[in-house]
Amino acid sequence: MSIDDFQRMKTLRDWPILLLRVYTGVFFAYYGIRKIIGGFAGSNLEGFLTGRAEDSVGWYRALLDVVVVPLQGFFAFLVAYGELALGMALIIGLATRYAAFLGAFMVLNFWLAKGQGVLDSQNHDVIWFVILIVLGGLHAGRVLSVDQKLVNRFPFLA
Repeated sequence: MSIDDFQRMKTLRDWPILLLRVYTGVFFAYYGIRKIIGGFAGSNLEGFLTGRAEDSVGWYRALLDVVVVPLQGFFAFLVAYGELALGMALIIGLATRYAAFLGAFMVLNFWLAKGQGVLDSQNHDVIWFVILIVLGGLHAGRVLSVDQKLVNRFPFLA
């Protein structure tokens, strides 16, 4: 068996990871672009945060009130471009592990702001959190990605 045959078999075996990585990337890029086109909707962020404030995790509520709400335009910008950057990194597979873990951190913040339980049927943030942790932990950038092409040159991408 040649190295090319082995690589082809590995790619076939890992196609579900590729599918999950690309779909997750498309999802986040889509919603990031929507927020950017909508002008970041800083006032909507404040409405969301103040409307959900009573549900958010206690210590996190204080952080929202003191830091996030006063700087809502800045955080709306960060969320929109963060979602777009996460999505693009996952789609092309560039710094995939780092992108996935940073995305998990971003989604964790959404989850804490909403204050939903782990098994709450409306809690999509916990699902995205788990997906992003899995993508980061499985080296999802090893299949049909920029990371795969650059790993010999930049071993920290592995």
